[in-house]
Amino acid sequence: MTGPRHLLRAGLACLLLALLLVPLGGCGTDIARSAACERFLSVLEPGYARIESLRWRHPEGTLNNVRGEYRLTGSGVTRWIRCDFAAEAQEDGSFALTRLETDREGVFSPVQRHMLFLALRLAGPAPERPASPWQPAAYFMQQLLNALTVASPYALLAVGFTLIYGIIGRINFAFGEMAMLGAYVTVLLAVLAGEAGGVLSNPLLLLGLLAAVMAITGLYGWQTERLVFRPLRHSPSHAVLIAAIGLSIFLQEGVRLVQGTRDRWLQPVFTGRYRIADSGDFAVYASLGQLILIATAGLLLAVLLTLLDRHRIGRTIRACGEDARMAALLGVNVNRTVALCFAIGSALAAAAGLLLALYYGGVNFHMGFLIGFKALAAAIIGGIGSVPGAILGALVVGMLETFWSAYFTGAYKDVSVFALLAVILIFRPHGLLGRPPGRGD
Repeated sequence: MTGPRHLLRAGLACLLLALLLVPLGGCGTDIARSAACERFLSVLEPGYARIESLRWRHPEGTLNNVRGEYRLTGSGVTRWIRCDFAAEAQEDGSFALTRLETDREGVFSPVQRHMLFLALRLAGPAPERPASPWQPAAYFMQQLLNALTVASPYALLAVGFTLIYGIIGRINFAFGEMAMLGAYVTVLLAVLAGEAGGVLSNPLLLLGLLAAVMAITGLYGWQTERLVFRPLRHSPSHAVLIAAIGLSIFLQEGVRLVQGTRDRWLQPVFTGRYRIADSGDFAVYASLGQLILIATAGLLLAVLLTLLDRHRIGRTIRACGEDARMAALLGVNVNRTVALCFAIGSALAAAAGLLLALYYGGVNFHMGFLIGFKALAAAIIGGIGSVPGAILGALVVGMLETFWSAYFTGAYKDVSVFALLAVILIFRPHGLLGRPPGRGD
């Protein structure tokens, strides 16, 4: 189940790159305010359709003001427009313009601003500007970053599925609910730690919260193996399947009865945003939440690969996966090793739940159902029983979801994932990196 060493090096390199993006990228501009200011520019600039470069920034470091600098095709003169907006949004979600200034007209008076609004109403839609030749590449890069964000929690869950299947040949369908449980534990511990006061902005407290959530849910996974799966380990496969589905329903309904059906919300924790590339008319942004989510998932997966490849625990897990009876004859405690795999898988699922709770802000009792099935699909696509295959399958599922939504329609993104799963099961049933079943399997 272990991956080659170059995969671990690649993972660590990606993690380092993700961490380096934060200091290298400049703070991104507010999209809503910059778009509103560009709408004024479409009326004020006679050569608006010939703008070849338009870059936005916050001149005073706050979101309430934006300044756009641009050049017209064939002109080397840089012009600019600045818009200041009210801090609070209006009832329709827009922002009131409080100040407008350009390099040619200077500061607009209130009467001039009023006339400008009338001109905007009469002008209709803004004329289209020719797209930059780099815009498709920038758009692709943005979707690739979004795909890594989607794939990261899938990878943590898929690895849990493949660890359990690799050691006992069974699938624990309750890993999605383990992620849901980890998300609820995150919300409860965050509230107890003073989340309302912004305590979660402290990196050390966040690491402590991650460790606590993984420990609590990992202990729960350890106990579920002892109480549910161990007595049925040598039973027919359908008995284990029914028990796993029953455990999933038990966890989901238990949380519903204790916490209720309404969503639980956290205040936003990762609000920073960074511009990492700019094609002139399309900028690629990475939020702080995306960077932390990708980096945390990459670090946990790198630690797991190192554990399986270099530590005694990894050797015992591989031995039990190959032949549990022979491993027991050689002195390996099979029951403890299997329980440890359940604990590790549950802890990784809890980490996925924590990242989802902090990134999206809301949790509910049924959130683990769909994400669990997609992670299982990722594990099967990559080759269930192979940890690198589970990571690869998660990347495939994340990219398929994201790019399907970006270039087609988001209504059928889930259909595309399960359609790919069907194709893989037909033409390559052992997955992309899985082993074909041998005579003794």
